[in-house]
Amino acid sequence: MFNMLWKVTVVIALAVSFSGCTIRHVVSEDYHQYLVNNEGSFQLPKTDYEAEYVITPETLTHNYEFRAATTGYANLWIVKFGEILEETLQSNDVRSAFKQLTKSENGAGPGMLIKFDLSSYEFEGFQASVALQVTVLKKGAVVFEESYFEKGTSQGGKMFWAGVFGMKNAIQQSTKNAIDRILERALRDMLAKRIG
Repeated sequence: MFNMLWKVTVVIALAVSFSGCTIRHVVSEDYHQYLVNNEGSFQLPKTDYEAEYVITPETLTHNYEFRAATTGYANLWIVKFGEILEETLQSNDVRSAFKQLTKSENGAGPGMLIKFDLSSYEFEGFQASVALQVTVLKKGAVVFEESYFEKGTSQGGKMFWAGVFGMKNAIQQSTKNAIDRILERALRDMLAKRIG
């Protein structure tokens, strides 16, 4: 009986995978709520920076799509990194690391301007990999520029055991972890170099 049920399950899974039926999952759609639910899970260093930030247009429109064998190839996972980064920078956890942090309207503020430019994003081997360039400008002149690369925590167990239901959370958690580590390193470097 079990053997027959297993065969039927495999046939159905293969049929769905090759039928051209794609189920799209946009990871950033409820990322704001994910951040609210996980507020305080990572502590950034405190600064007295009053800064504006800007995300490059290429980063804002970045779109990464992939399929994972653990959740079935009919499922297409879509990571819009710019939207995730925007939500992260607007979160209480990040804003509380600054005296003031606001989004720049024109990218040319007279004070401290922090620019974020994505070099690469991947989700492979059960974890997110993020390469992000952080540039600080004051009165239009670059005073700090550094490229950072981090891998988020591996989510293999969640992806394997929770399937589709855990996959979105796994991508969100690993991506957040990589971004948090980059922001922490960038802020510590800026403080060490007395940028401010």
